[in-house]
Amino acid sequence: MTQTLKLASRVFHRVCRAPELGSRGSDSAPRGLADLPGPSTPGFLAELFCKGGLSRLHELQVQGAARFGPVWLASFGKVRTVYVAAPTLVEQLLRQEGPLPERCSFSPWTEHRRRRQRSCGLLTAEGEEWQRLRSLLAPLLLRPQAAARYAGTLHDVVQDLVRRLRSQRGLGAGPPALVRDVAGEFYKFGLEGIAAVLLGSRLGCLEPEVPPDTETFIRAVGSVFVSTLLTMAMPSWLHRLVPGPWARLCRDWDQMFAFAQEHVERREAEAAMKSQGKPEEDLGSGAHLTYFLFREELPAPSILGNVTELLLAGVDTVSNTLSWALYELSRHPEVQMALHSEIKTALGPSSSAHPSATVLSQLPLLKAVVKEVLRLYPVVPGNSRVPDKDICVGDYIIPKNTLVTLCHYATSRDPAQFPEPNSFRPARWLGECPAPHPFASLPFGFGKRSCMGRLIAFFLPFQILIHFEVQPEPGSAPIRPMTRTVLVPERSINLQFVDR
Repeated sequence: MTQTLKLASRVFHRVCRAPELGSRGSDSAPRGLADLPGPSTPGFLAELFCKGGLSRLHELQVQGAARFGPVWLASFGKVRTVYVAAPTLVEQLLRQEGPLPERCSFSPWTEHRRRRQRSCGLLTAEGEEWQRLRSLLAPLLLRPQAAARYAGTLHDVVQDLVRRLRSQRGLGAGPPALVRDVAGEFYKFGLEGIAAVLLGSRLGCLEPEVPPDTETFIRAVGSVFVSTLLTMAMPSWLHRLVPGPWARLCRDWDQMFAFAQEHVERREAEAAMKSQGKPEEDLGSGAHLTYFLFREELPAPSILGNVTELLLAGVDTVSNTLSWALYELSRHPEVQMALHSEIKTALGPSSSAHPSATVLSQLPLLKAVVKEVLRLYPVVPGNSRVPDKDICVGDYIIPKNTLVTLCHYATSRDPAQFPEPNSFRPARWLGECPAPHPFASLPFGFGKRSCMGRLIAFFLPFQILIHFEVQPEPGSAPIRPMTRTVLVPERSINLQFVDR
């Protein structure tokens, strides 16, 4: 893996040769791409390589903004990328979007679908196809009624996670309450929970013996983000000479599609059997998302594409958000104590009940903790857009079909927006200081491209804190994030789970 990362970094260096770009001065007329500042290739690429290559791309956002200002340009082979790292400009760009916002037009995931003749899901579809899928899935995931529908299912999965964490305590060296690599446990929890919502079935991820096909899927999820980053850093012609990253990406997606297909076909057969002789309204109680897609008569390949991609998105998002949340709460016991008190007060005597929408509305500190965690560790450190028309960003005209990267990591750690930007301070979301610009931190995206599972994020730390006081590993050093397409911990997070 180390050699592959080094090779990808060298390739990245060669294809990023862009001339030093400057400004024409203080002309009042809007300027174009040629007027944007940008890195000199040798310096930028040497810096990238010295700082750990592609895994430190999120840090280069911050350095790029400090060096070039809120907008700059870099060229990657034939692809020009404009970087935007100021919340006012991010808002300006997003508010000029058309009805069908388009992300990066080059995607190895989309190429995989084309070669394997697979249907795209919500993550890879574009244009009218994406709009149709979004309109179909939004009512099933975004509305409060949808969250309430799945709350009971998620509550059951959380109870199994609690049992799993207790069984994993003290298995290695260290204190008896220590659980090693909590992100790995939360990967299992994420897959179990998302599968329960999508498929209405339990996979056994939290059992003492995890089924082999489930283990294969979890490994593929972890692997595909690395292979994606490597593949996108290489020009397409190099894939023939260095086939490893592309072959690995295809293997990962093939395994995930095979896993999803087996379970979707089971659910389809069960739905067909249950529907015989029963009125349709009797089937809605406790129905899973895939059932609703069957009912909408979505083509089978499209259902499979969506389920596969939503499984991937949910597993990684759940694992990272919950890992970072408990990591920070373990290091800030005063916040954890206040949050536990807030939860107990909101639940009242029904401390074992799963949270309803009413209960969640009574938990401002919980919402602030989740917002602060996702400010510090946005799941996607940099998003992208491809405008379908010429747009104005600050003093510059960005031509249509130009790749624009929104530097969320840089804007969410901007000291002008967030005093002490590297500190965990949930109170900043509770009126402690002036509110930041609403586009400074966009953990769930914006508009039609916003995250479909954002309501579920606020359920995550809820019941963990009912059962456990979470403490850090004694003597552990701070853990930094790294880019693996998404933002992840650079090493294992080990935490103590002490029964309350």
